[in-house]
Amino acid sequence: MTELETVPDVRPEPPKALRWVVLVLISLAMFGNYYVYDSISPLADVLKAQLGYSDANIGLLNAIYSFPNIVMVLIGGIIIDRIGTRQATFLFGVLCFVGATLTAVSGSLPMMAMGRLVFGLGAESLIVAVTTAIAKWFKGKELSFAFGVNLTIARLGSFAALNAPSWAAPAYQSWRWPLLISVGFATFCITGALAYWMLEKRADDLYDLGEAKTEKVVWGDLFKFGTSYWLVVALCITFYSAIFPFQTFAVKFFMEAHGTTREEGGFLSSLLTLFAMICTPLFGLMVDKVGKRALFMMFGSLMLVPVYLVMAYTSVPLIVPMAVMGIAFSLIPAVMWPAVAYLVDQPKLGTAYGLMTMIQNIGLFGFNLLIGWANDHWHASTANPAGYTPGMWMFSTLGIAGLLFSWMLRVRETGPHAHGLETITTSTPTG
Repeated sequence: MTELETVPDVRPEPPKALRWVVLVLISLAMFGNYYVYDSISPLADVLKAQLGYSDANIGLLNAIYSFPNIVMVLIGGIIIDRIGTRQATFLFGVLCFVGATLTAVSGSLPMMAMGRLVFGLGAESLIVAVTTAIAKWFKGKELSFAFGVNLTIARLGSFAALNAPSWAAPAYQSWRWPLLISVGFATFCITGALAYWMLEKRADDLYDLGEAKTEKVVWGDLFKFGTSYWLVVALCITFYSAIFPFQTFAVKFFMEAHGTTREEGGFLSSLLTLFAMICTPLFGLMVDKVGKRALFMMFGSLMLVPVYLVMAYTSVPLIVPMAVMGIAFSLIPAVMWPAVAYLVDQPKLGTAYGLMTMIQNIGLFGFNLLIGWANDHWHASTANPAGYTPGMWMFSTLGIAGLLFSWMLRVRETGPHAHGLETITTSTPTG
């Protein structure tokens, strides 16, 4: 009797070209996501003039986006680990489209806030799903560069939204038309997710896409990811709380405190995005080659500290602090998000990214409300541009906190408990 031996199913890794096609397709969903999020900022003065919204109301529209994600994005990460990135990406893309549509339905604050809430339910979890998918396809390869390319495509959405007052100027005669344009771009959240689903489903049959199984989520394990992971999370919350709530009011701030037009203000705000689009992939490529991830996060945090006070107290051309902020906005995300893939095992990566994004959203929720309240409390306006100064101090303080956390991460990752953030490069053998 002949004993049959089981031959392992040995399949090749996917071709390099296929990895990059997948990256571009899944990034289209992020493009639509980012456009919808940033559609509020250049519309702020129109909402104030036509619908009587205060700065606190405008802050609420972005804060309520973050509110459900204080819980939902962690659940979203767990969903990703359980049902896979393909189904999860499509599910969250549909929620983005529904939320964008609801936002444009009515000018009443409750309805518009409801739309932003539904959009937020899908948007942050969509980002987690896309991030997890990229880590799946690129870990051990050009991971940081891939994240950089993904962010560049996504930020094209932000760039388009912030410059909409220029290329879609007639639409800003009414508050509704810019929001309807955002609904059109929200369709990318669905079409990009569907294209990714079909391509990866086919690739699953032909190639080895890495570990496919997931582990049962043990809630207590969420707090056992390690000190380095939590320092990255701390940097995440301080960094993004200093960036996105600033952008919520940036166009209005430029118009009222520095006398720009809406078109100029939108372009200045988009400079942050433009620099990031160009520099993020380059920084990712550099970090893949040289390592030193914690050190680069320190540099990025340091650059963020002075820019808000320069805008508050000096007449330095706004392009200068916005360019510096744009470089920081390129460097830290290019290093921070892929770093998590080296700190957490792949079967729990979706949960780790979900937890990180959940805590990030606590900061975004709180600081959008806080800055809106501060602007109203100190009567920030064209007649009183100094009313914006307390908010600028709050943002600068967040930069100092980020510098502290990144320094602590550097100390940790150059000691006996290092995970390789400072040493792993594309030339490092993977096991």
